[in-house]
Amino acid sequence: MLKVTNLYKTYEEQVLFRDASFMINPGEKVGLVGRNGHGKTTLLRLIQGAELPDKGEISIPNNYCLGYLKQHIEFSKHTILEEVCLGLPSRYKYDQWRAEKILFGLGFTRTDLSRSPQEFSGGYQVRLNLAKVLVAEVNLLLLDEPTNYLDISSIRWLIRFLKNWKNELILITHDRGFMDSVITHTIGIHRQRVRKIPGNTEKYYAQIAKDEEIYEKTRLNEEKKRKEAEVFINRFRYKATLSSRVQSRIKAFAKKEKLEKLSPPETLVFSFPYEPIPAKVILSAEDLCFSYHGQEPFLINHFNLAIGREDRIAVIGKNGKGKSTLLKLLAQKLAPNHGEIRTHPKIIPGYFGQTNVLQLNPKHTVVEEIMSAGRDCSAQKARDIAGSLMFQGDLALKKISVLSGGEKSRVLLGKILASPSNLLLLDEPTNHLDLEACDSLIEALDAYEGAVVIVSHNELLLHALATRLIVFDRNRIFIHEGSYQDFLDGVGWENDEAEKAEEEEAHINGSNLTDRKTLRKEKASIIQERSEVLRPLEAEINRLEAEITGLEAELSKNNLLLVEASTSGDGERIASYAKRNTEIEANLEELYNRLTTVTEEFETNSAMFAEKLQNLV
Repeated sequence: MLKVTNLYKTYEEQVLFRDASFMINPGEKVGLVGRNGHGKTTLLRLIQGAELPDKGEISIPNNYCLGYLKQHIEFSKHTILEEVCLGLPSRYKYDQWRAEKILFGLGFTRTDLSRSPQEFSGGYQVRLNLAKVLVAEVNLLLLDEPTNYLDISSIRWLIRFLKNWKNELILITHDRGFMDSVITHTIGIHRQRVRKIPGNTEKYYAQIAKDEEIYEKTRLNEEKKRKEAEVFINRFRYKATLSSRVQSRIKAFAKKEKLEKLSPPETLVFSFPYEPIPAKVILSAEDLCFSYHGQEPFLINHFNLAIGREDRIAVIGKNGKGKSTLLKLLAQKLAPNHGEIRTHPKIIPGYFGQTNVLQLNPKHTVVEEIMSAGRDCSAQKARDIAGSLMFQGDLALKKISVLSGGEKSRVLLGKILASPSNLLLLDEPTNHLDLEACDSLIEALDAYEGAVVIVSHNELLLHALATRLIVFDRNRIFIHEGSYQDFLDGVGWENDEAEKAEEEEAHINGSNLTDRKTLRKEKASIIQERSEVLRPLEAEINRLEAEITGLEAELSKNNLLLVEASTSGDGERIASYAKRNTEIEANLEELYNRLTTVTEEFETNSAMFAEKLQNLV
């Protein structure tokens, strides 16, 4: 059990928190929330002993072990398996399988186990540090943004791991869905106060809002009473008969602390400006192939995509499979080896890349960098945008060189906000944002009138926005028509731990494991084929129905004009409208015949796929 008492900490003259007191009881899993820069990471460092508080005390029982995710990279062994085994408790020092299990869950393969840690990218090296912490089975696990370098499969595995974690946990993450999936309590840093409540982040923020509403009502009531008392005192101050009552009121004033009006909380409030575009399809990729060496095997192989002007497309899959590369191709930051990308002449894309922070000018201020995004962006407009991104006042004059990762990400968003667009291409824009900023981003994307193509591992965002998916899985890239939940229900992830558990259970029960795997693959194949067959038929039905509606409206209008011409006896107009009516009716009959044929084809195929799926059950 960990106990924090009356903790006080300042940083560069800013008070982060005061009189912070809370306990972490056995088995509690706590989510730590608060705006960026308000002290979340500092609080973890105080608990670790990496920093000292200005006042207060942190009590840790004897033999109570802490484990925390180090961002510092330092390895001493020749292979990643040996390196992770360094974290094993002494009683398990020969149980290499424990390290292997965690490494596989975090996305490493069996062939990776004998490779040197130095051969891996920085992101995978941080994963190794995470594996060493998880394998140690400490009493209190301290995780600060553990998902930043994880792909969606590894995040789903980590959720299951932490749900089964028997000891204590303090977690910081920008992914609200991830946090709420594993925590039992929430600790929030708000207005320099630290508060702990049972339940998830939604319950915490609802409680904060309720408390501040009560505070404001109390403050207004106190202010009203104070004004009434001041009137009484001023009126009867020199009346001898009421002097005792006046003095009593004055003393009451002196004793009672005045409730100050709460300043409005910092919130990220912005919207992406939209430039109308007169097209249904604004970008198409045809037979797209790409590899960084220009030779096979291609990272992107014979890929086709059409982006509609209101599409919400999420690009999902494991790291290193080509998601960011695809976005760069669509943004025309890279040229394909084969194939073609066609764009509407009036397309205006807004591109947010993972490495774009490196392209920010470190000598610019926030305002200057936002202004550099477009000729039409005045200093005042840049100031307004900076203010909407929480760079109010002098903060907008901070140099890029001194900004944190999250602040630089907000500047990148600001550059997209500086000019209208009709296609947003966003590569993991939620990294380095806090929970509130992520919520604001989701709301802004939902309200955006243009098309959005977004790479993300944030499942809350995927559930909230995606209506189409580009999936990198099963050693291929394919389009899934439908929501992320549709994908999970119908196709699912190939390496999902749940599937592995199901396979192990089937093996234990004597079931044929190969048949189970074959069954899932067949089901996924049928669902994908159904989407590819039915979607164009559905589109054709919609097109025909729209054309029929238009012709029927024209025929109705034409009939009215024909009646008017008949009434006036205008023979030439009568002949003209009668001829047009005949043409419209002929076109309608042709369209109805075509609609009947396509609808029958759709229903036949739909029934066929339904039967195929039923036969698999």
